[in-house]
Amino acid sequence: MSGVWVFKKGIVRLENPGGDQSSGGRRKVLVHLPTNEVITSYQVLERKLSPLGWERYPSADPSLLQFHQRTSVHLISLPTDFSRFSTVHMYDIVVKSRNLFEVRDA
Repeated sequence: MSGVWVFKKGIVRLENPGGDQSSGGRRKVLVHLPTNEVITSYQVLERKLSPLGWERYPSADPSLLQFHQRTSVHLISLPTDFSRFSTVHMYDIVVKSRNLFEVRDA
């Protein structure tokens, strides 16, 4: 779900659902900065995360694909269906792997 959550007078509501008009509702892509490669599948993503110490983590939920680092408490949880890979998931990866990934307009 895209848009902006606004808190006014004790009420939270989603404004501009369906996308930001200023960006024209453009799709976003996750880019691996050192290679400038767009992440197009989980196989590509795993090849970029593995050298950084990220490993697959067994999930009790079959609808989730998870990665963790032994050296941190971070856990990346993604839907097993790549078509459901959203901007929220992309920013989660960006925050947990600083300076190595970026979210851009497609």
